[in-house]
Amino acid sequence: MQEILAIVRMNKTGATKKALIEAGVAGFTAFKVMGRGKLVDDPAVIAERKAAMMAMPGAEEQDAEMLIDGFLDGHRLFPRRMFTMLVHDEDVTGIVEAIMKANRTENKVGDGKIIVMPMLDAVRVRTGESGEDAV
Repeated sequence: MQEILAIVRMNKTGATKKALIEAGVAGFTAFKVMGRGKLVDDPAVIAERKAAMMAMPGAEEQDAEMLIDGFLDGHRLFPRRMFTMLVHDEDVTGIVEAIMKANRTENKVGDGKIIVMPMLDAVRVRTGESGEDAV
C-alpha cells in the first residue's frame, strides 16, 4: 500500500479529478495549498511566463506587475491543489502516469510534483478493516 501526494496547478483540478477516477482510484482528498517549486534560472522562460501572466484578466491593475514579479522571483507563494490518496502497490504506476498526463503543460515550469510514499497501515473507520482491505 502506498500514499500518493500530487501537487498541481489550480486550473488542473478538474482534469486531475477526472484522471484519478478514470485510473480507478477508490478515493482521494484534495486541499487548497500554497507553495512554490524550484526557481527558474532561464531569463527567457521568466520573461515568457511574465508576459503570459500580464496578459491575464485583471493584470492591468497597478500592483499586478509587482505581484507577478514576486511570484517569479520566489518571494510569493503560488496557489495549488494537493491531492492525496492511498492506493494498492500494483496501481501506483498507472495512477502516476494518469496524473502526469492530466497536468503536463507547455509552460516549461510549474506543472507540479508527485510524491509516492510507503504506508504502514490504514484503517476504515466504519468497518474496522485494516491494511490493503481498507484501501
